[in-house]
Amino acid sequence: MKLSPRERAEQREESLSPLAARSWCHGSREQDEPPCPARTAFQVDCHRIVHSKAFRRLRGKTQVFLWPEGDHYRTRLTHCQEVSQIARTLARALDLNEDLAEAISLGHDLGHTPFGHAGEQVMQRLLPGGFRHEQQSLRVVERLENDGEGLNLTREVRDGILRHSKGAGPFIPESTAELPATLEGQVVRVADIIAYVNHDLDDALRARVVTPADLPSEALEVLGSSHSERLTTLVLDVVEHTDFEADRIVAMGSEALKALEVLRAFLYKRVYYDERVHAEFEKASFLIEHLIGYFMDDLDRFYGEHWPSALRDGAPVDDVRDFVAGMTDAFAVNLHESIFRPKRWYIL
Repeated sequence: MKLSPRERAEQREESLSPLAARSWCHGSREQDEPPCPARTAFQVDCHRIVHSKAFRRLRGKTQVFLWPEGDHYRTRLTHCQEVSQIARTLARALDLNEDLAEAISLGHDLGHTPFGHAGEQVMQRLLPGGFRHEQQSLRVVERLENDGEGLNLTREVRDGILRHSKGAGPFIPESTAELPATLEGQVVRVADIIAYVNHDLDDALRARVVTPADLPSEALEVLGSSHSERLTTLVLDVVEHTDFEADRIVAMGSEALKALEVLRAFLYKRVYYDERVHAEFEKASFLIEHLIGYFMDDLDRFYGEHWPSALRDGAPVDDVRDFVAGMTDAFAVNLHESIFRPKRWYIL
């Protein structure tokens, strides 16, 4: 009997590392469904994420610079694409499942707020129980997409989305309990770090917030002086220092890890908290705080005018959180203006 394209792809997975995730575990979805004849389970997850509304909205969400006028600055969408390419490269080199790494990469930031980390910080402060974008990303794929039905992704992809973030903590945690359950999820966690440190630095240079002469020389001596050199160095370093026979951890050498941490510290000091960048973050934070307060003060109007199709599967603040977190930068600005900016009264 002739094998289907999916079955042939599943057979090819058998040549991967014994520790790689296999897509033939179709029972890992919350809702049982028949396997696709053309695509593996992880390929299906990739396509569901890419075709989702939340994924399309990422092109209108800030990475670092709010509403930049240039065409070449990163957005949350291009960030996910760059993470995906680094993750696939690492997964291929380590004999892991590329499709799983890609699916986690593309879905890991679906729950990010408008205005990047400025939006996340103000929602963390205002909402009961706080706010974390990785938890919101999981809610997007499990509940919010597909009119409340979710995307029914595999357990491996959902776990990778939930555990991808490391915040301001160590890049490689001491406790493996913090790591994703699959090695592919760990790959995405490392790819996310490599991507954002390097592309945020690249955007900061393009915006002239910093100059090449400002960059920490101790980091450049280890990683390289160009964007491409740094990416290549870091990818090769991960491959060299990851030894699955010794430990089930996607690792990095101490020298490269220290250099990467130096670059991240530089970004926080000279870019993220730069007076010009931070001033716009303050405005964005004020805008989101205003919107949340307005919705919570008049829930009848919120449900009636702004989001009549809210899930209402929890407290009203959960619906407000879902609505605001899902906004693009432009939608948030335009909605705030329509609510709070006085309108001229025309008398005919």
